[in-house]
Amino acid sequence: MSTDLQAYLSRAQATTNRPLLGVTVLVVEDSRFASEAMRLLCLRSGARIRRADCLRSAHRHLSTYRPGVVIIDMGLPDGCGADLIREIRQHAVAMPVILGTSGDPEGEAMARAAGAHGFLAKPIESLSTFQNVVLAGLPADMRPQGLRLLPDERVEPDPIALRDDLTHAAEVLSDTPTDAALDYISQFLGGVARSAHDTDLARAALALSKRTERSEARELHLLSGLVRERLASGSTF
Repeated sequence: MSTDLQAYLSRAQATTNRPLLGVTVLVVEDSRFASEAMRLLCLRSGARIRRADCLRSAHRHLSTYRPGVVIIDMGLPDGCGADLIREIRQHAVAMPVILGTSGDPEGEAMARAAGAHGFLAKPIESLSTFQNVVLAGLPADMRPQGLRLLPDERVEPDPIALRDDLTHAAEVLSDTPTDAALDYISQFLGGVARSAHDTDLARAALALSKRTERSEARELHLLSGLVRERLASGSTF
């Protein structure tokens, strides 16, 4: 059976309750907490999910199979997600639906400028929002036919995944990070904080991203302290 026919038969079984049945979603996301939210959203929508936590891993995935949807975080440990969006648009044999995601207010403009078909702003919790954005990028013949009741449901990722993210951040912050590492970790923690609805952590991450030479030590000390506090308390916000 051809790949195209297999995909058609799989999509033919999609329902209004599981509108992404038969779709494979590649999530390129370094946050375990955000990835867990995506996993739950895909599960409830009928989609299969694969995850890459960096550009290098994403390239490995894309060299071996063709996902129907690729969701790419704008800030990754080994580069910018916008570069991957441009690369897929230029070289993909079968064009997937490409969506950008970020907790940074400037992330949507960056993703769309690179060629993304749509954008998911963090926190990504609403099942109806997730399904609508993904379905909007699919060809009409791959969407469920008929009326679809929008699900009034929100996902709650496992707090263990949040602790994993905070532990990773603490390790980076404890190693006398370079400017590049500080740029990455401020973006990473900003997205984690927004996903976890942690206003204080989000504010501290933003302050570090806008640091000056005079303020860097202070902002770094504040952010490191907040991360340690949350790990010590086991807070799930």
